[in-house]
Amino acid sequence: MVDLHSHTTKSDGSLTPTQLVELGGRKGLQALAITDHDTLDGFDEAAASPRPAGLELICGVELGSKFHGHSIHVLGYFFHQTPGEEFRAHLRCLQASRRERNGRLAARLRELGLQVELEEAEKIGSFQTGRPHFARLLVQMGYVPNVREAFDQYLDESAPGYVERKDPAIENVLLWIHQAGGLASWAHPVRMVRQGGRSSGQLFREMAVLGMDAIEAYHSDHEPAVEADYVAQAAEVGLAVTGGSDFHGDSKPHIELGSVALPAAGLAALRQIRSPH
Repeated sequence: MVDLHSHTTKSDGSLTPTQLVELGGRKGLQALAITDHDTLDGFDEAAASPRPAGLELICGVELGSKFHGHSIHVLGYFFHQTPGEEFRAHLRCLQASRRERNGRLAARLRELGLQVELEEAEKIGSFQTGRPHFARLLVQMGYVPNVREAFDQYLDESAPGYVERKDPAIENVLLWIHQAGGLASWAHPVRMVRQGGRSSGQLFREMAVLGMDAIEAYHSDHEPAVEADYVAQAAEVGLAVTGGSDFHGDSKPHIELGSVALPAAGLAALRQIRSPH
C-alpha cells in the first residue's frame, strides 16, 4: 500500500512522526508521505529516526491556497532533494498567517458565546495550532460531545465559526513547489466541486493550464465512483493522480492510515513526472 497523505503532531495529527512511521510499518505500507500543514518538521524528525524495513518515507507538505476565491489545499512532494531555506522561508510565512487566523478564530468563537482563548488551543496544539485543536478544546470545555460535532457546529467551512486564512494565490504555491523541484497535487478536490458553480472537468482543465501536476483522486472524502471519475478526467487533461488517507489519528478517528491508498503502479508513474524545474 502507498499512502501519500498523513499528518503528525507537528501540524494537526495526534501521533508523533516516529509513532506515525511505526504505525505505517505495522500496516504494511510500502511508502508513506508525511504531509503536515505548512511545515517539514514532521518529515525531518521521522527521516532522522530508524524506520521499519520495507517502508519508504516520502517528504511532503500540504499548503493552503486560493482558487476562484475558495480555500483549497495543495500537496507538494517528490522533491529532487529535501527542500532548502528558500522553500522553508515560504513555509514560515504561511505559519505566521496561520497564527493570525487562529487569533481571529478564537475571537469569532467568543462572539458565538463560547469562552475560548487562543492560548488554551495552543496548549493542545503544542507545535502548530489548527482547527482540530480548537475542536478538541471545545470537547474538553463541554460545548460539543466530540470533534466531529465541533466541526459540524462551529469549525467547518460552512459553519458559523469558520474564518478564512489569508492564503497565497494558487500560482504562487505552484511556483514555490516547482522551484523546490517538487510535484504539486490538488488535495481532496471534491470539497470544492461540491460547492458548485463549476464542474470537476472544468476545474481540472484550469488546474492543468496553471501548472498543477496531479489531482488527489484517491481520498477518504471520495466515494469509489468519484475516484473512478476523477482518474478518468485527470487522464483527459494530462494530470497525474495521487492518493492517501489524510490520516490525522485521534483528530479524525474514523480514518485509518492506509485505508485509502494509491495503487502501487501509481507511485512509479509519479516519480516519472515530478517537476523538472
